[in-house]
Amino acid sequence: MENGHKILSNIVATQIASHQRFGGVVPEVASRHHIEQITACINDALLEAQVTYDDLTAVAVTYGPGLVGSLLIGVTAAKAVAWAHHLPLVPVNHMAGHLYAARFEHEFSYPQMGLLVSGGHTELVYMAAPHEYQIIGETRDDAAGEAYDKIGRVMGIAYPAGKQVDEMALQGTDTFHFPRAMEKEDNLDFSFSGLKSAFINTVHNAQQRGEQLDANDLAASFQASVVDVLVEKTIKALDQYPVKQLILAGGVAANRGLRSRLEEDLEKFHPEVDLLKAPLKLCGDNAAMIGAAAHVGYQYGDRADWSLNAQPGLSL
Repeated sequence: MENGHKILSNIVATQIASHQRFGGVVPEVASRHHIEQITACINDALLEAQVTYDDLTAVAVTYGPGLVGSLLIGVTAAKAVAWAHHLPLVPVNHMAGHLYAARFEHEFSYPQMGLLVSGGHTELVYMAAPHEYQIIGETRDDAAGEAYDKIGRVMGIAYPAGKQVDEMALQGTDTFHFPRAMEKEDNLDFSFSGLKSAFINTVHNAQQRGEQLDANDLAASFQASVVDVLVEKTIKALDQYPVKQLILAGGVAANRGLRSRLEEDLEKFHPEVDLLKAPLKLCGDNAAMIGAAAHVGYQYGDRADWSLNAQPGLSL
């Protein structure tokens, strides 16, 4: 990264093919792939950016939240590089990285809010100023992306299921009217386990009766429930926390149904708020977003020593 805004290289080693046969991420498999790929990724990143270690100001690394084995390998590699080349080590929260992916689209203005929607997290984050994060709403069980993958498995869709479910939803109709959990409750939290159970029960009951359900309508009904809850809770949060910008980030931020509905409701209820969407190519996990967050953290004095360790349950 150059000056927190310019991407000189962004090497991603995907593991999707290895996890597809299991229908989801297997932590031990993920850790082993990290060991196999991380040195090559570092070398490729330097080569593509046309820099050497002497050109670097600091080394940044995600230390949480996430799978502990994978985090440990990243932290160990980053500490080794920083120690060997006498560079400062900047610790980065993975979720802050997702937020800063949107800064590649537009400069940030504060106060702002972030809707973080990924496979492991669904959170509403209020940011009164740079480098200040307050979680004002979060999922109490499954994350939205996790629910997509679980219902995708029931439908026979290969992991990760989110993109295909989204495409099918755009061709179907909300005919099943699945529950909108916690939609009317006086809080900003989310819950998707009940929706997941209702979906699975509907499919299994139909199978037991020998009834064929329209897959596109199932996808559309599921997605309508997810999007309704996400957007309505976000609008409620904006009612309570006036902001200049709303950031949509995380893996599920690539969902076209969510993007279009959020645009429509913002224009209708909060036209004064600018919507910043993370670039599609940076919605999933990547190094560029961590570099962008690290640039701000570095300016605010974030430094780690050699005792830095993985924190799989780290909060913003």
